[in-house]
Amino acid sequence: CPFLLQIRPTKSTNSIFSAIEEKENPQSTMATPPIFISTATLHTLFTHKSLVDHLQSSLPTFTSTIESPLRHAHQTSPSTSLLLMPSWSCSSSLPYIGVKLVTYHPNNSTQNLPGVHASYVLFNSITGQTLSTMDATELTVYRTACASALASKFLSRQDSETLLMIGAGTLAPHLIKAHLTVRPNLKKVIVWNRTADKAKRVIENLQSEGGFEGVSFESNGSLEEVVGLGDIVSCATNSEMPLVKGKKLKEGAHLDLVGSFKHSMRECDDEALKRGKVFVDNEAALVEAGELVGAFERGVITKDEIVGDLLELIKGEKNGRTTAEEITVFKSVGSAVVDLLTAQLAYETYMKSH
Repeated sequence: CPFLLQIRPTKSTNSIFSAIEEKENPQSTMATPPIFISTATLHTLFTHKSLVDHLQSSLPTFTSTIESPLRHAHQTSPSTSLLLMPSWSCSSSLPYIGVKLVTYHPNNSTQNLPGVHASYVLFNSITGQTLSTMDATELTVYRTACASALASKFLSRQDSETLLMIGAGTLAPHLIKAHLTVRPNLKKVIVWNRTADKAKRVIENLQSEGGFEGVSFESNGSLEEVVGLGDIVSCATNSEMPLVKGKKLKEGAHLDLVGSFKHSMRECDDEALKRGKVFVDNEAALVEAGELVGAFERGVITKDEIVGDLLELIKGEKNGRTTAEEITVFKSVGSAVVDLLTAQLAYETYMKSH
């Protein structure tokens, strides 16, 4: 109608047109644009404790309903990689499809940049609508650290007092905070790194944040000496040479191996695996983690000797620590299932608060 074309839209006329559109197409009101969750926003949506609790309650509930193919890994240069990690839920109470895209550039440390960058895209599994994109670099370190801490609840000694953090990259402060969350008796944190100044910087940054009353911090020293002090030894490095020597681990220690995700990478020697009761985050670790793949090839241990995975620990289907003296080992390579559940918590918390 020519007359209508001359009308200057007002609040009331817009409301009328919206009502007509909604009547003709009730689905249109659902087509809201996707939200972007930045790193700064992510920090406001959960803590290490709330994420550990969420994973502990949701992994047993939803793991069997989530499809998660093995990740796609592509070499983009001799030293860099692109990883694609898809997953989707078949449960109406978890109506999501998620894909994480990750770049791995280990030489970024020379430019004071993280070695891992990531984006996460969350879709509605019923309509296919894009719900959110997230800066998943921080999401990844949160979920990685919290998976390690959740495993520690079952594998480390409750009276653990000393945490040794090997590595001073992006993951280090998250792993320290997450382990402190589940083991509040920890009284000392030692940070070791090949470059001592980086270890000191991690400690300075943590102390400037505050919230670590009753915990003392130290950095570096001889790695072979400090390994023997750790009740919990957490490793997050790019090392291709074993850093943790099994014979140096103290009785009752828990070894948390985070860094390696390809065959050339290795953070501990065979002796550590032989001495330890070994668990993994998921079955991908058996074919991706350099420590395990190499040990299988050398006949040091067999796949049958891997005691269980994180889900079996949570559900009580496999026993974790059974004595104060035994050494336990948890090897993680990351899981698209945990990514999806972490993204779920971030998205749903955001929607409730906005």
